[in-house]
Amino acid sequence: MSASARPIYLDYNATTPLDQRVLDSMMPWLTGNFGNAASRTHLYGWEAAEAVATARQQVARILGATEKEIVFTSGATESNNLALKGAFEALGASRKHIITVATEHKAVLDTCQHLEAFGAEVTYLLPDSDGLICPEQVQDALRPDTLLVSVMYANNEIGVIQPIIEIGSLCRKAGVLFHTDATQAVGKVPIDVQHAAIDLLSLSAHKLYGPKGVGALYVRKGISLTAQLDGGRHERGLRSGTLNVPGIVGLGVACALAQKELAKESTRLTELRNTLENNLINSLLNTQINGHRTQRLPQTTNISFGGLDGEELLMSLHRLAVSNGSACTSASVEPSFVLKALGLPDDLAHASIRFSLGRFTTSEDIDLAIGHILEVVSRIRNGA
Repeated sequence: MSASARPIYLDYNATTPLDQRVLDSMMPWLTGNFGNAASRTHLYGWEAAEAVATARQQVARILGATEKEIVFTSGATESNNLALKGAFEALGASRKHIITVATEHKAVLDTCQHLEAFGAEVTYLLPDSDGLICPEQVQDALRPDTLLVSVMYANNEIGVIQPIIEIGSLCRKAGVLFHTDATQAVGKVPIDVQHAAIDLLSLSAHKLYGPKGVGALYVRKGISLTAQLDGGRHERGLRSGTLNVPGIVGLGVACALAQKELAKESTRLTELRNTLENNLINSLLNTQINGHRTQRLPQTTNISFGGLDGEELLMSLHRLAVSNGSACTSASVEPSFVLKALGLPDDLAHASIRFSLGRFTTSEDIDLAIGHILEVVSRIRNGA
């Protein structure tokens, strides 16, 4: 299929294309500079270790952390597993209670369910109809045996940004660990782990124009975790395995680029998203935006098109690459559990589309998308 015939990509929350600048930074480490960063007796290993150290600094910088607090992983799913399982195995003998949110990514929810089989007691907070929880819900759920609170920084389906700073403060005062899956937030909104009192933070490179298969876990100094992979005691004993040097270099550069361009890109994407929303909401009856209208990511919108069959709508939007939920649950025929948690009925949840814009989205893309969506929705509603 020619480039001009390919659908307009509006599914950046599922994954982002690799930025050419990131690829360029990775290429030397895929060819001539192939050393193992754990090889400390020759030049090849020294070069690789230095590249990893630079990337660690770049990742730390975008989070307001120190490089010694960054643990490289294969991605946010592994980071979430290491954070939750690692904390439970290290400290769960005396504290077995975990608090999370019903709209978390499956990488957190499934991990919590796994821990329940090993004695954990998990409280799943329900958000309001706008997708937000309030700090008081966390406060009320805290118990003397609460080990950890895990709240997603920004939701992958509706883009809402939770009150992370307030929740972090509550947890710090209560002496409870605070973990956030910030996969969708890193590089899109400013993050400061110190100011927000975050103890553990998960991220993934492929959500910010880096390569797939690499991510990181921020572990605040002094936090004890039990490693989930044994063999070699890499990454300060928290994550064994030969380091993916090209991927780590790419993650570091992706973080540096995102941090440099964050403010300008946030303004640009907010304007494009608002143009998309306003045109659709003002032109189509029985159409609504799901989630909080202001406390959300700049590039994400989730819109319900009432009175339509969701599968027919999604398949008819052949000029667009969009989704009806998380990429990790897209094989399911069930309506989005996130939208259901907000109180949407099945028919409306089924007829909802997530549009997520990104670095390479243009105003022309948005204009073409608007025209295509209006034409398709009108045609389906008119029975044509």
